[in-house]
Amino acid sequence: MDSASLVQRINAVLPQTQCTKCGYDGCEPYAQALAHGQADINRCPPGGDEGVVKLATLLDRPIKPIDPACGEPGPLRVAVIDEEHCIGCTLCIQACPVDAIVGANKRMHTVLADWCTGCDLCLPPCPVDCIEMREVDGHPTWSTEQAEHARSRYEARKQRLSAPPPEPLAPVASDSEKQQAVAAALARARARRGQT
Repeated sequence: MDSASLVQRINAVLPQTQCTKCGYDGCEPYAQALAHGQADINRCPPGGDEGVVKLATLLDRPIKPIDPACGEPGPLRVAVIDEEHCIGCTLCIQACPVDAIVGANKRMHTVLADWCTGCDLCLPPCPVDCIEMREVDGHPTWSTEQAEHARSRYEARKQRLSAPPPEPLAPVASDSEKQQAVAAALARARARRGQT
């Protein structure tokens, strides 16, 4: 099996929370490290013991408990923003790897709970500490379907962020051109006032 194929198979087993708790910048980089023998199979708390078993089976390695240095496995949680205290700084939006937080600068933000992976990455940048993680009722574990949706949103976000910026709609004027335009407008206004 070639390396790229192995990375894809490993990545398909990972929960796609993109939480970075494994020490890598997302699930795919962790999958690459696993495929190249540079990481251990027990570094994914969101995958839990079930994830370790899947990785051990796929990679023919012994089963190990989750490395406590990476965090503890637990129930699925989602971010909830206290909208009354949100100042609209957009730092949480920038931190979310799956675009699950929506809002605008200096406006209230909210979390799309169905999209949230529970990665906790929105918590540290919040300057007013108005985000908390809450356990999800009725969904104690992360499903394969949710992982696939999270992977597609993560990939779409990566593509959007790496795209070149759009061309400006109109050419940007230089400072001297702007000054000339203002001076001409003032001259026209003065001329009209002098005519009345």
